[in-house]
Amino acid sequence: MKAVRSVLEYLKGIGVQHVFGIPAGSVNAFFNELYDMPEITPIVTKHEGAASYMAAAYAKYSNQLSVCIGSSGPGGTNLVTGAANAMREHLPILFLTGAVPVSTEGLNASQELDADPIYKSVTKYSVTVRDSKDLLKEIVKATKIAVSGVPGPVHIAMPIDVQQGPSGIEEIPSILVREEVIPNLETIKLVAKELVERKSGYIFVGQGVRNSVDLLFELAEILEWPIMTTPVAKGYVRQDHPLSAGVFGFAATEQATNLINDGDGKSLLIIGSSLGETATNNYNSSLTDGRFTVQMDFDETVFNRKYSIDIPVLGDIQLSLSALIEELKSLGLTRKEMAFNRKENNDQILDEYSTKNVLLQLQSYLPSSTRYTIDIGEFMAYVIHHMDVLEYSTFDINVHFGAMGSGIGSAIGAKLAEPDRPTVSITGDGCFFMHGMEILTAKEYNIPVLFVVMNNARLGMVYHGHNLQYKRVHPTFAQEPINIAAMAAAMNIPSIRIEEMGDLNEEVVNSLLQMNGPAILEISLVDNNIPPMGDRVKFLSSFGK
Repeated sequence: MKAVRSVLEYLKGIGVQHVFGIPAGSVNAFFNELYDMPEITPIVTKHEGAASYMAAAYAKYSNQLSVCIGSSGPGGTNLVTGAANAMREHLPILFLTGAVPVSTEGLNASQELDADPIYKSVTKYSVTVRDSKDLLKEIVKATKIAVSGVPGPVHIAMPIDVQQGPSGIEEIPSILVREEVIPNLETIKLVAKELVERKSGYIFVGQGVRNSVDLLFELAEILEWPIMTTPVAKGYVRQDHPLSAGVFGFAATEQATNLINDGDGKSLLIIGSSLGETATNNYNSSLTDGRFTVQMDFDETVFNRKYSIDIPVLGDIQLSLSALIEELKSLGLTRKEMAFNRKENNDQILDEYSTKNVLLQLQSYLPSSTRYTIDIGEFMAYVIHHMDVLEYSTFDINVHFGAMGSGIGSAIGAKLAEPDRPTVSITGDGCFFMHGMEILTAKEYNIPVLFVVMNNARLGMVYHGHNLQYKRVHPTFAQEPINIAAMAAAMNIPSIRIEEMGDLNEEVVNSLLQMNGPAILEISLVDNNIPPMGDRVKFLSSFGK
């Protein structure tokens, strides 16, 4: 058996159903084997970077390892941004890159690149395999590393001759299981005792709470403490829960900001957040000042980075929360179960043609279960600050790494992972011109995603940020207005262009949702209001003073 065939047999055995990437000479052997393996579908994209974002979203919402592949040289470098993105989101992705034959290394072969050291800083493991008999062994090792402990991406470079050589392995492994990180029970008991003694406090949650939201609500109802989220965790806490206090950090809500800055909570329980810049309003010291602080995470490197933590709790979030709940109950606390109660959004939809009003109007027409994959741009601040969380896991916002165009690929990967869930990508013209051709990928695979393109013919976030910082804007930040709906029409993709508030209605939105493939809703709008970036506005406007 060829080494590359043994790799695909292994991937099939552990449940891999899609491989995202682009074929090329250095990985042709891999794609050739897929002809005879209908269980795995290659999702051939228009750019390797977009493939990596698709793989990331697929890993996140399928809760399993995903696979992404690129050629040697430029294909490999195009995947690096996606690997760095996956590292920040703790997503298990196997990145495979082709490589020139071992015998031609160092001879300036076509597309030659030593990819291994490039990937080392953005993955948990990276290696070039130079013997075909080692390829499957290294793939198995890498995938185990990807899902173990703190999940994350791994990388294997496969020279052409190594892929074609003999495997040397007769029995192919078929099991990939992650071992749980179990919290220390004595630490949990100490946390329970300290929280009970202090009585008042807040719960601050990041993306690590993703698979533990029911436990989060149970804990909050036992303690009767408000819950606030980081921007990336916005979609995990429904706003109609009585204890939901909204988002703290970039584009924070007023309620959360007031609680952190002026509230009298004596404790802060941090769950699944690394407390980075966008999560903390530029490392706002008010977050922990005067508060007994507990941080739960499965990544021990996040403890005591910027903020002093009184008790770090290392362990899988689900296990740590379960143990803490049981310990609080043993101390006599009981759950005060609270019913979800739909709150009216205080943000009224006005006639003004603005980013805020368009997004609120759009959400009012879409199913409550819609998942929004949010790209990077000024519209992102409006989404975080104003849009409602109506159901679990409805917002995918990667402000953490902030890669423009990532929201486009994320929508496609998310839809493949959960086909029955309505999926909408909210992107901008700047992001679209980076990765917008992936609408063709969605078309070719009949993936029904609604792409909402906020088109202001400029790099909006850059425009506002630069203007706040320097009180002027370079003319090159703007560009010639392009009719993106017309571009889509040229590709036979359904599209509608909105140019005023009256153009946006339920009939328009519903018509685009009924398609068997992608559709584009272009919002042609220049909004000169400063986005609701919270303390980021103060930071930029005072920068250098």
